[in-house]
Amino acid sequence: MTQQTQQTHEPESGSVLPAAPTMTAATTRDAATSTAPAPHAPPFPPLADPRPLGELRVWPRTFHDRLTAPLPGLKAMARFAREGSVRPGREGLADIPRLPYEPGPLPRVGTDTVAVTWAGHASWVVRIGGLTVLTDPVWSRRILGTPARTTPVGVAWETLPRVDAVVISHNHYDHLDAPTLRRLPRDTPVFVPAGLGRWFRRRRFTTVTELDWWEAAELSGTRFDFVPAHHWSRRGLADTCHSLWGGWVLTAPDGRRVYFAGDTGYGHWFSRIGRRYPGIDLALLPIGAYDPRWWLSDVHCDPEEAVRAAQDLGAQRMAPMHWGTFILSAEPVLEPLTRVRAAWASAGLDRVNLWDLPVGGSKILERTALQSAVD
Repeated sequence: MTQQTQQTHEPESGSVLPAAPTMTAATTRDAATSTAPAPHAPPFPPLADPRPLGELRVWPRTFHDRLTAPLPGLKAMARFAREGSVRPGREGLADIPRLPYEPGPLPRVGTDTVAVTWAGHASWVVRIGGLTVLTDPVWSRRILGTPARTTPVGVAWETLPRVDAVVISHNHYDHLDAPTLRRLPRDTPVFVPAGLGRWFRRRRFTTVTELDWWEAAELSGTRFDFVPAHHWSRRGLADTCHSLWGGWVLTAPDGRRVYFAGDTGYGHWFSRIGRRYPGIDLALLPIGAYDPRWWLSDVHCDPEEAVRAAQDLGAQRMAPMHWGTFILSAEPVLEPLTRVRAAWASAGLDRVNLWDLPVGGSKILERTALQSAVD
């Protein structure tokens, strides 16, 4: 039986949080080779206790107070109408055939394996704690208001194992795709931002867990924490910011962590997330849909900002996403990849820790000697 509760968001305290440790070439190399790394600082503030799965809650009508930048006004809209562009020019589109697309079989995993497979855009198949988790699943060829995919989906739907859970970052059409979600059994657990539960319940999903920022739930020993992002939400003409937006930190029973940023601009939240969730092993970060900057900088990271975000998080590895799938802005289609590689090298970070996967590519997160010893 579900429980009705009042929304209880507690904002960060007024004190300044210590910054997460910054990655350097030396620290990432040492982290990869050390058999007994130094223990991480405890989270601050302490992590919230997990909330019940499927809990019914009452939320505010809007979340405008969570915006970290104003939404575009009439002047910005007029400027965009005059000079804005949502597609690259002919030269920028010429590299579409060169977009990396290498679908392969999903890795064989056990209950102690952490693995990720990029299906395209912000859709990942995350294997963690014995679970198969989909992030922002979009298997459709086309979404509302954009051209069709430039690359096919990297994972055929029929090859997926049973999906144990779905996490949704926010309700924009390129992250919340109704035709894809209709393919799932209605008893699939879904984890969604505050205010978005009714969308799923209307579609007869039976285990819908809505969370506020810094809240968590747990499924089969794996923890799902919802964390802030620099973004916004809207799905129709009259529902701007009526549901929340954010990212997810997935923590396996053995402590390994995968951070899925969803859709976000660059800002202060990354260092706070890194402080509260120390020891992020892999950060899935967006690098595309950033041009023109005057229009998109508040809500989408560019490649250099994504690398900076990975450092703010204290993440050991970064996997780029949110590029090479749908054309949502004006940068040349291959530019996000070339720029993120250059930014990673410029920051002096170990190349092996940049998981710049092709669409359909997979990586397995190897266990450290310390984790094996603890087990």
